[in-house]
Amino acid sequence: MAHHRSALKRIRQIDKRRLQNRYYKKTARTAVKNLRDLKDKAEAVSFLPKVISMIDKLAKRGNIHRNKAANLKSGLTRHVNALA
Repeated sequence: MAHHRSALKRIRQIDKRRLQNRYYKKTARTAVKNLRDLKDKAEAVSFLPKVISMIDKLAKRGNIHRNKAANLKSGLTRHVNALA
């Protein structure tokens, strides 16, 4: 167990940040899944910028690697463009 007040505070901060990171990452994963499930092109085109924004924020915060973010965005864009 930590004995210093600063260590206890750091533990609280880390726990809070970890839960926020999990929330943001899970929300983005769900949005990606929902976008891939869409069959209507108009809906997908309007939803794509929101998903790309979520992915960019994850990469900016360091939750996912920037190359993974680029691969996700590329794949999703190709998926949306392929819809008829």
